[in-house]
Amino acid sequence: MTGTVFRCADVPAQDRLAYWREGVGRTAAPLDVTSDYAADYRAELRLRDLGPVSAWSASFLPSRYLRTARMVRRSDPEILHLRLVLGGTLAFEHGGRSTVFGPNDLYLADSSLPGDLRSYDDKDGRMLKILGVEVPKVLLPVPPNRELLGRPLPGRTGVGALLGEFLTGLERQAAHLGPSDTSRLGMILVDLMSAWIAQTLEAEDALPPETRHRAMVERIRAFIRQRLHDPELTPPVIAAAHHISLSYLHRIFQQAAGGETVAAWIRRQRLEGARHDLADPAHSRTPIHAIAARWGLPRASDFSRGFRAAYGVPPSEYRQRALLAAQ
Repeated sequence: MTGTVFRCADVPAQDRLAYWREGVGRTAAPLDVTSDYAADYRAELRLRDLGPVSAWSASFLPSRYLRTARMVRRSDPEILHLRLVLGGTLAFEHGGRSTVFGPNDLYLADSSLPGDLRSYDDKDGRMLKILGVEVPKVLLPVPPNRELLGRPLPGRTGVGALLGEFLTGLERQAAHLGPSDTSRLGMILVDLMSAWIAQTLEAEDALPPETRHRAMVERIRAFIRQRLHDPELTPPVIAAAHHISLSYLHRIFQQAAGGETVAAWIRRQRLEGARHDLADPAHSRTPIHAIAARWGLPRASDFSRGFRAAYGVPPSEYRQRALLAAQ
């Protein structure tokens, strides 16, 4: 996935904070930045275009990011910011609320309101790390009210956990995603955010059917990925776990997956997981049948046949080639 990288390390140490301030000040929702580390400021931003939305990852030294009412009047892109804290601690004043956030906390911010974010210097020179998404508010079928802004929101269970996993997975796989993936991933993010906001507000009935369906598919996919090791994972088990009928499961899944069945998607994920392990030098001494069983494929003959059909070579030959290439 292509994107823009903006980092202070590209300029001399004495110019880095000014360079960063200028860049942040030129965004659609500008901020002012100050820091006690002005002598040698460090920060990096990676911005990725996902069709209707933008995703980003940022790391920076302890700083203060201020968006005043005057800045809002001067430039308001009418976007909602979703942020996931990966490392460090920050305090955020927004929407009449002052809250402290730590790792794995999710929170929302509105570009139409002032905000004051301060990162704590609880360890000398510790970098704060955040993942973020910017979504035009007009795309959200259930607009968030001020009660949701600037406070910790459920991110460890339900749709919130799924949303957090999606953001971190997107960051890990960014280098392997192509242009054809961006719009689809952007719409998935919008659907997940919409479902998460609606669930938090207990307003799920207000979501359009297609949004509920797509969010349900992503929830099902996350459920499957966590249980690929279980050979008893079948469509009836998945349907029962989500309190839906088997026919409904097949219908929404095939609509979202371009006709691919649930069983075919499970098989493809298992084979891809096994392929990854076969190419990993850390697993070079693990028997092939053990790797297959770890991914829910206990029958060696079925695994070998399926692997060859998917990748054109037997598992043993694929492993040999991959390990030689890695040397």
